[in-house]
Amino acid sequence: MTSSPVDFPESLPPGIRRTLAWLSTERGHRVLWWTIGILLGLTFLAFLAVGANGPADPSFAGEEAAALRLTAADGTEQVHCVLVADDDAERARGLMERTDLGKHAGMAFVYQADVDHGFYMKNTPMPLTVAWYRADGSFVSAADMEPCLEPGRECPTYRPAGRYRLAVEVPKGRGPALGIGPGSKAAVAGACA
Repeated sequence: MTSSPVDFPESLPPGIRRTLAWLSTERGHRVLWWTIGILLGLTFLAFLAVGANGPADPSFAGEEAAALRLTAADGTEQVHCVLVADDDAERARGLMERTDLGKHAGMAFVYQADVDHGFYMKNTPMPLTVAWYRADGSFVSAADMEPCLEPGRECPTYRPAGRYRLAVEVPKGRGPALGIGPGSKAAVAGACA
């Protein structure tokens, strides 16, 4: 198959007219399509590489973290770095859509006054344990919470045994190792070390 010669305006510089004339040939078409295919393939690979480099979860960048001091019932004390949710928007988002906590042990929900509302697991894929603490740091109660990911499903609400000022969410089953449980005390104690 041969292409018929194409007439290009005389106002184009001679070098551009020659290039366009060559691109209008059968060989020029093949080279052009191969070049476009290679560029599209490289672009696709670049998008894959950038996506593979990104975090699997929403980023923790810009999120506040603090030291959480936990004193177990036997008096042993541990300090853990936790994410902090201390306003309505942060508390509403919590750990939704997170599959790991990075270097953080969990999330502390800090309130300025005593509250008694429950927690739920909408769009939260990690099973969690939540523990509630009074303003003086004493343990109220804890609950293991299961993910609630089905669209349109009403998620169960996990309620504390009483009013609280601090709630701590950690991966399910990690509470005892972190010092969380009956008789424990908790306090947010400044910046992470």
